[in-house]
Amino acid sequence: MVLKIEQIFVNLPVKDLEVSMDFFKKIGFEFDERFTDEKAACMVLGSNMYAMLLEEDFFSSFTHLGIADTSKENECILAFNVSSKEEVDTIFNKALEAGGEDKSIPGEEEMMYFKRIKDIDGHLWEISFMDFNQFDNTDYTII
Repeated sequence: MVLKIEQIFVNLPVKDLEVSMDFFKKIGFEFDERFTDEKAACMVLGSNMYAMLLEEDFFSSFTHLGIADTSKENECILAFNVSSKEEVDTIFNKALEAGGEDKSIPGEEEMMYFKRIKDIDGHLWEISFMDFNQFDNTDYTII
């Protein structure tokens, strides 16, 4: 049996929920109000994919460990694929205009075009376009 996840919720600590929500709204993300209150916001990433923006105190209530200092280290890279190089650039530029920090690596890989941005809370996001059909002439479907 192959494990298939029906939904994913990525939990991210944020310093100021309203400010973080505003940042992501400027990029074009929407929020599911059913799972949003004064401590947390449910950002819709795609079909059954969500990022929960959690005020730091609320986030801390879920773990006994500290919150990573994203000014000194990366906690992870949140990578997502879009439909074209132009869309990568559009999202990246909106994120810069909203206050994000360019963390791109110079250059372009043959089958992948991407840019990286740190959001206002220091989380590293990679926006990419990949033509999966170039990998080995196989029509890829992400499961």
